[in-house]
Amino acid sequence: SFFTSLLSILFVIRYQHLHGAWSADSDLSGPQKFHSMSVPRIGGLGIFVALLVTGVAAWLQSLSFHRDLLLLVLAALPAFVMGITEDLTKRIGAGLRLLGTAISAGIAGYLLNAWISRIGIAGVDRLLAIELVSILFTCFAVAGLANAYNIIDGFNGLASMIAIIALLAISYVAFQVQDKMILYLAVVMVGAIAGFFIWNYPRGLIFLGDGGAYLIGFWVGVLTILLVNRNPLVSPWFAILVNAYPIFETLFTIWRRVVHQGRNPGLPDGAHFHSLIYRRMIKWAYGSDLLPAQEALNNSKTSPYLWVISSISIIPAVLWWKRPFVLMLCA
Repeated sequence: SFFTSLLSILFVIRYQHLHGAWSADSDLSGPQKFHSMSVPRIGGLGIFVALLVTGVAAWLQSLSFHRDLLLLVLAALPAFVMGITEDLTKRIGAGLRLLGTAISAGIAGYLLNAWISRIGIAGVDRLLAIELVSILFTCFAVAGLANAYNIIDGFNGLASMIAIIALLAISYVAFQVQDKMILYLAVVMVGAIAGFFIWNYPRGLIFLGDGGAYLIGFWVGVLTILLVNRNPLVSPWFAILVNAYPIFETLFTIWRRVVHQGRNPGLPDGAHFHSLIYRRMIKWAYGSDLLPAQEALNNSKTSPYLWVISSISIIPAVLWWKRPFVLMLCA
């Protein structure tokens, strides 16, 4: 998955003069924009191709996890297609992208039994025992997490490394409970994202785009649900804590736009946590009168702060994955 992603994205970058009119992010004026030149935003295409090629290779070798990998790739199609279409046309609204991801969550739930059946709160768990409630809540939660990854995708290497850290945490717990299927699916996605990361960080030669962000968020969401469903020892609060940074960023974004600003929560702004770190810390430390190349490097210097901050929730999730009360306190 790593080499397929690495090479396919290399071709996307090398031949961007052929597709840049459709694939490049040329809008440099938005409040959440921090790049200074037109860059392809279809990095998710390389990640999807890597997952598909790895699934076919696993099938040809009769590896045990090939069926689940191919089914999850199939389930991811609506989320990815909606996202990549937005990347190419700039005309797919947030509502349609969320709907596509919710459909993907429903397909994954049906094919892999990836339904949220418990979150460790008695009253809520009784509601989740109702099949329709469980289906609707699962679709809402996975679509929300996918959108959360799209929201935090603001700087080179930010969303991709956050996803790698979360997937490695899932891999570790899957190893502890000897769930090889979850372990394989997580590591395959880590490889695919790592192939993208090399081209994205620090120079930003390609962006994840909506297709990549929704695909990654969907994958992380489904794997956390499957890990909890298949292994009663794993607390549902592990799933919440391992995704705490994107979840809290989304909740605060909705509150900020609706309550504080009185705006549509789907409209972009420049007040995300990563934006504030860039403006209040990085630009203060390195100055604001910089050449474009220096500005691009400052963009990349922002992401490690958020990698550390996300680890504040992920480290206790890994340490106490089967102790719900401790995980609740950490959340």
